[in-house]
Amino acid sequence: MSDKKTTIIIISVLLIVSFLLYLLHYLVFHDLHHIEIYFLGDLAFLSIEVLLVSLVIERLIELRDRKSREEKRHMIIGTFFSTMGTYLLTYFSDSDPGLEKMKSELLISEAWTGEEFTRVAGVLSEYPCSIDLGKIDLDGLKAYLSGKEEFMVRILENPFLVEHDQFSELLLATFHLTEELDHRKDLVNLPENDYRHLSGDICRVYRILISQWLENVRHLKEHYPYLFSLALRTNPFDEKASPIIP
Repeated sequence: MSDKKTTIIIISVLLIVSFLLYLLHYLVFHDLHHIEIYFLGDLAFLSIEVLLVSLVIERLIELRDRKSREEKRHMIIGTFFSTMGTYLLTYFSDSDPGLEKMKSELLISEAWTGEEFTRVAGVLSEYPCSIDLGKIDLDGLKAYLSGKEEFMVRILENPFLVEHDQFSELLLATFHLTEELDHRKDLVNLPENDYRHLSGDICRVYRILISQWLENVRHLKEHYPYLFSLALRTNPFDEKASPIIP
């Protein structure tokens, strides 16, 4: 049965029920004047009632959809970190000469509160990430990112991503870095200016990676304790971290 036919049937049934109830009222009380008064009153209030109900229902649906979209977005971010984000974060952080000054801020624990996450996020926003290219295997990084390109394309096409948010910027920055590396056949004998350019591209990805990783861990702590536990045991900034529970 089509949606149009279903709608017509529902409307017809409701009209018939209303008519029968009015008829029953008349047969019992024999008061047509009373029926007319209340019918007109109800009819006059109908537009207001529809307006109020539609606004409330629309608001509830909007809130539910927003929550659902946000949850799916966090699932996408979690998948990204499980597939490649945590690996990149570990790899880049090992090449960050200034990380020792920040490492203590990123040793997340069960005791962290929302205020602590907010404080560290503020500290990270001022952190001048740097990369020692001498510790980066550019050919290896190129091969790794090229192998994840199809995965990133599928994520970027997901309708639950929010345009111009930080995670979308992370994907675009990672795509850009992948393209920069792909366009260079020889990554060993490059001019110094070109190495500085690539270092800036890596730093752009690295900086957003740290921020998004922190946001993702915060979300896991608030909503998925078992995933948060694994995130703590695989913290890329904790040298003592181990997925093995002693």
